[in-house]
Amino acid sequence: MLAANGLWAQNVQAVPMHAPLQNVAQLSASGSVEAQQDLLSITMNTTRDGTDAAAVQNQLKLALDAALAEAKKTAQPGLMDVRTGNFSLYPRHGKDGKINGWQGSTELVLEGRDFPRITAAAGKIQTLTLGNVGFALSREQRTKVEAEAQAIAIERFKAKATEISKSFGFGSYTLREVSINANDQGYTPRPRMMAMQAKAEMGDSSIPVEAGKSTVLVNVSGSVQMR
Repeated sequence: MLAANGLWAQNVQAVPMHAPLQNVAQLSASGSVEAQQDLLSITMNTTRDGTDAAAVQNQLKLALDAALAEAKKTAQPGLMDVRTGNFSLYPRHGKDGKINGWQGSTELVLEGRDFPRITAAAGKIQTLTLGNVGFALSREQRTKVEAEAQAIAIERFKAKATEISKSFGFGSYTLREVSINANDQGYTPRPRMMAMQAKAEMGDSSIPVEAGKSTVLVNVSGSVQMR
C-alpha cells in the first residue's frame, strides 16, 4: 500500500504545471473595401399545368429546350454561362384529396460578366419569362477586393497591438494567435417585380439592368504577448 502511494505521488510530481497567461491582450480590427458588382445572374422560368403528368413534363421540356437553343447562340465561358435551374413536377389535389392534375416549372440561368450580352439573350427568349435578376462580385473581383480589405485589417490590427502595448508600458509585442474572416454585403437596385415588368413591356429587346456595389469586410482578431 505504501509503495502504491509512493508511486502515485511520484506520478503527480511528474505532471508539468502550466503558468497562467500574463501580459496577453485580446484585440480585433477590420478593413472594408467597396467594389462595383461585375457579375449578373438572370433566371428565366415558366410553369405549366394539365391533367396528364407526361404532357406537362413534355411541355416544360420543349420550353426549356427552345430557351437553351436560343441562349447558347451567344453563350461564352465567363462572359455568359448558361445552365438549367430547378425542374419540378408535382400533383395538384382537389377538395376531396384526390389528384386532379399536375403542375410543373422549369428554370434557365444566364450568368456572367458581359451584361449587354446576357440581357440581349434574355430578351430574345420567348418560351420563358423573367423570374429574377441578381448581381454579385465575380470570383476574380472578390479575390482582389478581399486581399485589399485584408491588408487594411492587418495593418490596423498591428497598429492597435502596438498602441495597446505602449499604453501598458511595454516596448513591443509578439503575435500569439490570429483568425481572419471575410464577408460581403451587396445591394441590388432592381427588384424582381420591376425586372418582370420591363420584360413584359419590351418584348424581345434587351432587359434594362443596373448593378450596385458590394462592400467586402475582413475581420482580424487574435491575441498578442506584450513584451
